[in-house]
Amino acid sequence: MTLKTTAALALSVPVVLCANAALAEGFTWEGEIEIGNEQVISSDVAANEIRNTYAIITATGTYTFGNGMAIFSTLTGESVTDPTVDRTFEDMGLYVEELGFSFGIGESTTVSIGKLHPVFGGAWDHTAGFFGGTLSEDYELTEQLGVLADVELNGAGTLSFGLFFADDTALSRSWGTDRGRNRSNTGGAGNTGKLDSFAIQWAHEVDNTRFHIGARHLSASLGDVDDEQGFVAGVGHSFDNGLDLFAEVAAFSNFGGTADDASFVTLNAAYAIGNWTLSGTLSQRDMDTAGKTDLHSIAAEYEFENGLALGGALAFQDDSGVEDTILGLNLIIPLGG
Repeated sequence: MTLKTTAALALSVPVVLCANAALAEGFTWEGEIEIGNEQVISSDVAANEIRNTYAIITATGTYTFGNGMAIFSTLTGESVTDPTVDRTFEDMGLYVEELGFSFGIGESTTVSIGKLHPVFGGAWDHTAGFFGGTLSEDYELTEQLGVLADVELNGAGTLSFGLFFADDTALSRSWGTDRGRNRSNTGGAGNTGKLDSFAIQWAHEVDNTRFHIGARHLSASLGDVDDEQGFVAGVGHSFDNGLDLFAEVAAFSNFGGTADDASFVTLNAAYAIGNWTLSGTLSQRDMDTAGKTDLHSIAAEYEFENGLALGGALAFQDDSGVEDTILGLNLIIPLGG
């Protein structure tokens, strides 16, 4: 994965489709292509100074039945290894990011079953700028097998919860460059092959203020020290003058099934001026063994009338005393609709 990954397009697809059974039957799809370049232009460690020119292609297809049931899938193509030297569009693999079906229960509940993204946090979606969600992506829950539910609380927000485990089927592999199949006996919190991990989150919006609070339990796998316990809270506010503020904090014990406690803080501000969005991020990751990482960035993005977006950002990272300056550039091309 690159430091900057595209937002998962299908997170809300089954919820939106099943919450409104009046939607017409049929197939819809959407996606995007992100072409970018991320480069450490200076570092205290010469080996860190590498360039990664990449492409991320994501497509989500959904078929909605007349009774409100839907089947959906998200395919993603990207480099499936971390860069160790300068590279250009290398180690590309295609994999199934989501695959499942969803249905409504009454008018307020949506249930999804399959390979999914459980809801926990959201800084990677809610922050602006190339590096806005870089550190918070460490605790994003992706590619989990299980059952998720979203319940609308009669004007009091949405409660999301689920039971799951890390995908250990053939769908965990990738075509092209094979990233290998995940096995439940290789360790890692939540990688148990059993429905014994869970996450729960409540989200609400009042006027222009939005907030969420959540918790998760990821059961220890073979060789892990203990179960992971996590907590997250976030708040954001959009002002009428185009300013948007967002903050999220997360704390974990036995992060990833290790002996480490970990904490994350993300503060993001974005200001829209016409087609331009200017943003800045202050973020920190603090782990017992790995130490403290501070990443601060400034960014600008221009969105064209046809939906294309061109962005650039400069980040300053201090990773346990090793200082890097990182430049990020990307072009995002929307697909479908």
